[in-house]
Amino acid sequence: MLSSDPEVTVVGQAARGEEALEMIPLCRPDLVTLDIDLPGIDGISTLIELRRMLPQLPVIMMSALAREGAEITLNALSAGAVDFIDKTQLNMMDFHQLSAQLLEKVRIWGNGGGVRPRNGNNGSGMATTELDVDWSRYDLCVIGASTGGPAALEMILTAAHADFPAPIVIVQHMPAGFTRPFAERLDGMSALTVREATHGAELVPGQVLIARSGQHLKVDKDRTVRLSRQPADTSHRPSIDVTMYSAACSLPGRRLAGILLTGMGDDGAEGMYAIHRNGGLTLAEHEDTCIVPGMPIMACKRGGVEHSLPLPAIAYLFS
Repeated sequence: MLSSDPEVTVVGQAARGEEALEMIPLCRPDLVTLDIDLPGIDGISTLIELRRMLPQLPVIMMSALAREGAEITLNALSAGAVDFIDKTQLNMMDFHQLSAQLLEKVRIWGNGGGVRPRNGNNGSGMATTELDVDWSRYDLCVIGASTGGPAALEMILTAAHADFPAPIVIVQHMPAGFTRPFAERLDGMSALTVREATHGAELVPGQVLIARSGQHLKVDKDRTVRLSRQPADTSHRPSIDVTMYSAACSLPGRRLAGILLTGMGDDGAEGMYAIHRNGGLTLAEHEDTCIVPGMPIMACKRGGVEHSLPLPAIAYLFS
């Protein structure tokens, strides 16, 4: 599939993780595709070692186990994979669709894709910020993320204390079937209660609702959430813009906070602008710590970002 594209050159291939770790420094690829299910050293262990050796090298995970083993895939994203392809959604009759999906991701990431290594600091060695947020003044905090988001959200939610006073809604771009395991994973890591959102769920202080993949999450004036497949013309479902805009329309402006993290594209730019225009607090992850800085950059260009902070500084605000 890769060799069929004249713009792609396959510089090496390996059948085992050990072999890959030996070959990659010699072949010096722009990108690696790595299967989760490998003989010998498994894909996750290979990824972890590869990230240690070459932290800036983009790695796309591929596996026929991805959906059944969503937790394994989430581990890969947390360990630094930039993207993944779930082969369980495709069968051999969908060979051309799989090929198209693979080549699209390879073109994006092989050309850099805006990918950046995420360091454990904010670029200056400091994880603190002069900004001080009194979360008890807010009725809701909406956080949007895409590529690189799972690891970023882990950092933020593991920093939060159990008595965090505001409800949190998270919109993370994910395929169907992944948001519930993701919520369960975060719930086990965080002092906060983390749940996949259900239709009619209430916004409760100290509770985190994860928007369900395949459905938009909208915030109502009665401080409950609605799940809907409309609008149907968005580039993502759930859409960060849809959630943020609905919150901006339903809640008092100055009691709403919007945070936009790493991701490709422009989802969240209009939503952040709506929150900012209504007097709410808006924070974007600084591009220096983004895996992909596209979404925060577009939100800044739109004029909806009040503060741009490195990821550790955003996490510090929740501690």
